[in-house]
Amino acid sequence: MSGAINYVSCGLLWVALLLRLPDLIRRWVDPSLRAIVGVLGFASLCFLFGAPPTVALINRVTGVPNLAAPLTYGAITAYSAALLILIACWRGGPSMRRTTRNWIYGYAAVLVGIAVLFALGNAADERRTDFDTYYAMTPWVAEMVVLYLLAHLTAVTVSALWALRWARERELRQRPWLRASLLTIGVGTVISAGYSSSKLIAVVARWSGRHWAVLGTSIPPLCAGLGAMLTVVGVLLPMVGHQLSAWCDFVRLAPLDSVLDPVLRERALRVERPRSPLLWGTWRRSTILNGLREIETHLDKRLYDDVHDAELKRLQIPGPRGGRERTAYEEAAAVAWAATIAAAAQRSALPPLKPFSESLPVPLPRDPKALVLIADAVKRSEREARTPAPGPARAGSA
Repeated sequence: MSGAINYVSCGLLWVALLLRLPDLIRRWVDPSLRAIVGVLGFASLCFLFGAPPTVALINRVTGVPNLAAPLTYGAITAYSAALLILIACWRGGPSMRRTTRNWIYGYAAVLVGIAVLFALGNAADERRTDFDTYYAMTPWVAEMVVLYLLAHLTAVTVSALWALRWARERELRQRPWLRASLLTIGVGTVISAGYSSSKLIAVVARWSGRHWAVLGTSIPPLCAGLGAMLTVVGVLLPMVGHQLSAWCDFVRLAPLDSVLDPVLRERALRVERPRSPLLWGTWRRSTILNGLREIETHLDKRLYDDVHDAELKRLQIPGPRGGRERTAYEEAAAVAWAATIAAAAQRSALPPLKPFSESLPVPLPRDPKALVLIADAVKRSEREARTPAPGPARAGSA
């Protein structure tokens, strides 16, 4: 991989890292956020230290031949460990802390081993692209190469197994962005395994007197670059997905916001919209919840029940079930809520009336998905109200 591609990749990763740093400062205690920053930071160092011009610069400035090699191997090892820790944090569970602690201790030992073996070995001849195979027969240096390659292969293999196995679980059907992230990480780590696998094969070939230059110098950079970029994209997908979902919610919640607008304006509940578009979805959802709390005493249980039963009858669904029936039941509840909220908003604008004493059959909707379904139902009912009903055909019309 050329130095230009390395530097462009490194720069893109630094941009992503800068975007995540404010969150890290605010939520330093979040282990998954620390792991994301670690993945981005160490991945950028892998590209930076692996570029041939950087290798030459480090060796020349420090005066230590091939010092860039253990630095690059250390960055690759730390990146591999950070990815493992990230997936473990996403997965969670009672053993998460113990698992992450074990990986940290294990890969810290690998980093120490790389430094010690390089110091004990003799790598006097500078090699910018074929260090692994050139020193495959050199005492201590060869052990260092095998150590970091095995550590990398272990990390990407375990990461691929964890990510792909978790992505197949049924619970992730409701979390499409996380599922897409895990699949992307799984594919990226499988490709990254080609980096250490091909180098290991080339090193073993050198032990047997063969020199397979393609496996040692040509294939590994391609696997490392493509695999790392896919993996980083997978790491960032949940964040991007969250922002896109929030923006889509902002747009889809507009009809419900419009229904509650008179109440919000009359009672000064509408706060100023934030400048950042990334916060608009949260702002609109909070505004809607303020309006719903204000009209809660005007919600008509009988209206809700009538509309709900009529919608279930129209859909021919007797009650909540699994699969498609459950989705239809949620839609029926959304239609009932849309009618009830619209009536309550109008009723709240009238002179003071006695509130409804009966409680509603379900709690006031607060879940983002439920609010979006209600907003869709409001939009649909408004569209149907604007559509004129077909009248009787005129006499004599053809």
